[in-house]
Amino acid sequence: MQLSDNEEGKAVVNKAGEKVGMVAQVKGNRAHVDPDPGITDTIKSKLGWADTDEDMYPIDESDIESINDDEVQLNR
Repeated sequence: MQLSDNEEGKAVVNKAGEKVGMVAQVKGNRAHVDPDPGITDTIKSKLGWADTDEDMYPIDESDIESINDDEVQLNR
């Protein structure tokens, strides 16, 4: 899957369909996922204002099964 800035603010779900976080920022072929986003984090991410920090987890394009309009689904 090809990541782009369009994924920022989307929910991240695991293979079972459970929400595990939100894409806060995309840099190259890696998405940085906030595992516990609040409404402020969601708005900041959609506006492109999010910064990665120690509370975020990186996922690579190879970890992604599919991307749709609302969410990024992991392949595990």
